[in-house]
Amino acid sequence: MFQRNIGSTERVIRIVAGLGITALAFVGPQTPWALLGLVPLATGLMGWCPPYALFGINTCKVPAKQD
Repeated sequence: MFQRNIGSTERVIRIVAGLGITALAFVGPQTPWALLGLVPLATGLMGWCPPYALFGINTCKVPAKQD
């Protein structure tokens, strides 16, 4: 489907940050803005970031699989 462009360390950071921000929708200030945490969570889980693909950025150290 999509070629991974996010490295392992960055993926973990995105997932943790996304969960933390999204948790604010349920505890803390409980503002709808906390749902923006779904963006880093989703990109971290997928390993693919659309803006990275658009600008040709790749932090993934694993070489792409040749089809």
